Amino acid sequence: MTVVNPAAARRERILQEAVRQGLLDPERALLAAFVDLDGVGVTVGDLRNSFPGPPELPGVLHTFAAKANCLVPVLAELAGLGMGCEVATAGELARALAAGFPAERIVFDAPAKTRAELERALALGVSVNADSFQELERIAQTLAHRPSASRIGVRLNCQVGGGAIAAMSTATSTSKFGVPLGDPGNRERLLRAFAEHPWLTRVHTHTGSQGCPLDLMARGVAQAVEFADEVVAAFGPGRVAGIDIGGGLPVNFADDAFTPTFAEYAGQLRAHAPGLFSGRYEVVTEFGRSLLAKNGFMAAYVEYTKTAGGRPIAVTHAGVQVATRTVFGPDAWPLRIEAHAGDGTARTGRAVRQDVAGPACFAGDLLARDRALPLLHPGDLVVVPDTGAYYFSTPFHYNSLPEPAVHGVRVLADGRVDFSLVRPAQDPWLLSERDGVRVRPRESAGAAARGVG
Repeated sequence: MTVVNPAAARRERILQEAVRQGLLDPERALLAAFVDLDGVGVTVGDLRNSFPGPPELPGVLHTFAAKANCLVPVLAELAGLGMGCEVATAGELARALAAGFPAERIVFDAPAKTRAELERALALGVSVNADSFQELERIAQTLAHRPSASRIGVRLNCQVGGGAIAAMSTATSTSKFGVPLGDPGNRERLLRAFAEHPWLTRVHTHTGSQGCPLDLMARGVAQAVEFADEVVAAFGPGRVAGIDIGGGLPVNFADDAFTPTFAEYAGQLRAHAPGLFSGRYEVVTEFGRSLLAKNGFMAAYVEYTKTAGGRPIAVTHAGVQVATRTVFGPDAWPLRIEAHAGDGTARTGRAVRQDVAGPACFAGDLLARDRALPLLHPGDLVVVPDTGAYYFSTPFHYNSLPEPAVHGVRVLADGRVDFSLVRPAQDPWLLSERDGVRVRPRESAGAAARGVG
């Protein structure tokens, strides 16, 4: 009996319709990406259902970490679902505002905020989490001249250790993020900061993301709750109004199962940090990858195939420009590959071990090494699931490879597949000032005379 994988069948249906509508074409649209907007809505619902409402939590603000997918229409979709937005740069803040997030539902985290960025955020009323004692003093200087409606917190490095991917672990003893809570004198200094600054009303922590076990993440939150309780004991009820627990729920890249779940993480939080649910604190979350990764995929044509050293190689149009982490860190960031015919139909032939290569001009540009797949041929399509976060939304411009089109997708009640353009494909022949090409004064004057621009 054949078992149908609903997620794979849905991708195949979307892929076939994308080919039929010309969104994928072996001559004109060699690579395209898709965000399943229906899936995003379901995942946001799962997140909400996993965290209780009043009276256990006086309030919950679920923010989306914009770094995971900073395309404005995607952010606008999340804003429409009632999410807030966590930003880490001025560019992300600009995109969050353009997407329609109210300032009071935006949280600004970053280790290197400039004075101008802080002044802008505080003027807008965006929440700010300071990353250091020096940043707290910079905020104090700004607030001395201009009061702000912003909710302000301080990021704690709870130093509970790292996970399997060092670069994703932010609570090690020497992490660049936050105030290291266990370093000599820091706890006392933080308490003094709360005593001196009545506007300081939140604590924030984030243990890490991919590769971090849930109990490690929850133990980091427990340390933050313990410190918040200490502040309240010293300065009275309400002195800490909220706790920002960050995000970081890992993603399963092995198959289509959504695991671990938000509910499983909430269970770990109840076990390790029950004070989070005491009713004393509002809660802010900052999930990113776990909301978008499994709700996006990309598809690319196979241009050529060859054999080297007895191993087949399929050269495709998806590589380092859209899968940067996988190409440079294949062991930490492996991706699944699905083989499809040119019309989008899934291939089911005998599995052959082969390399799936990208178009960039260096030997390491491989999506997969020695992977067992039905043998790929020129004109076939490879599908790369679980890439809705960090992959095609954050392209790497190596070899001046163009950015692919990104399409939002909904499957309507009558079965029709509806696409909406999120980002147009970049024309590799169309250069701009970003490429160092300057418009000549004569051309500019001529354009003005013609009423252009």
